[in-house]
Amino acid sequence: MLTAITRQVSPSINQCELTYLERQPIDFELAQDQHEKYEDVLHSLGMRVISLTAEADLPDSVFVEDTAIVLDEVAVITRPGADSRKPEIFSIANTLSSFRKLDYIKAPASLDGGDVLVIGKTIFIGFSSRSNYLALEQMRYILSPYGYTIKGVETSGCLHLKSAVTQVAEKTILINPDWIDKNNFPEMDYIKINASEPFSANVLLIGKSVIFPDAFPNTRKRLQAAGITVIPVSVSELAKAEGGVTCCSLIFKS
Repeated sequence: MLTAITRQVSPSINQCELTYLERQPIDFELAQDQHEKYEDVLHSLGMRVISLTAEADLPDSVFVEDTAIVLDEVAVITRPGADSRKPEIFSIANTLSSFRKLDYIKAPASLDGGDVLVIGKTIFIGFSSRSNYLALEQMRYILSPYGYTIKGVETSGCLHLKSAVTQVAEKTILINPDWIDKNNFPEMDYIKINASEPFSANVLLIGKSVIFPDAFPNTRKRLQAAGITVIPVSVSELAKAEGGVTCCSLIFKS
C-alpha cells in the first residue's frame, strides 16, 4: 500500500515565503477546498492519506514535501533553506518515525525536498537558493549503505528542481528546458512543456497516472498525446505560494 502524508493549509498562508513570484492575496477557504480535493484524488488512487492538522504559525507548512525524503530504507529529514520553514520538520519526523528509520540533514547544509527527484536508484539534487552542495555530500554519506547514486544538477530561474522537471512515466520526464538542461538526464526520454506555461513541469506520478495542475491545458495535451493518463486538479491558490502538486504530499510504500 502507498501512504501519503499531507498537512492542512495554514491560516497564515498569506505570510508564505516567496522567491520568484509577486505576492498576491490567497483565498484561504478556496485553498482549503483545493487541498481537500487534492487529498480526495490521492484516496481515489488507492492511497492511505494521513492528514495532519494545520500549523497556524508556519505559513508554508502545507508543503510537506520539503521536510523529508522518504525512501524504502530510510527517511531523511531535511533542513529547509528558509529559516521560517525549519520548524516544519518536527511533526513530520514524529509521524514518519512510525514507518521508517530516520536520519537528518545537519547544519550548515540546507535541503528542500522540492529539490530532490528520485528516479529508481538515482537521486538528483538541484542546487537552488534553498539547497546546497553540503546537503548533497550528506545525502551521499547517509545513503551510501543503500546503493543510491546521488547527482547534483544546476537549476536556473525557478524555486526548486521539481519546478523544472518531474517524472511522468518509468523512462520519461517532463521538463522546462529554460530552467534545467535535459542532458542531466541522459537515460530518460523527455517531453518539453509548452513554452507558454513555464510552471507546468511540476506533476505527481502515481502508478501510471499523473496528477496535473488544470491551469496548463497546452502541456496537458502533450502528455496525453504521449499516452499518459492525466488527472487534473485545481491548485491556483497554492500556486500563489509557489507550491505545486508534488509539494503537498509525502508518498511512500507502507
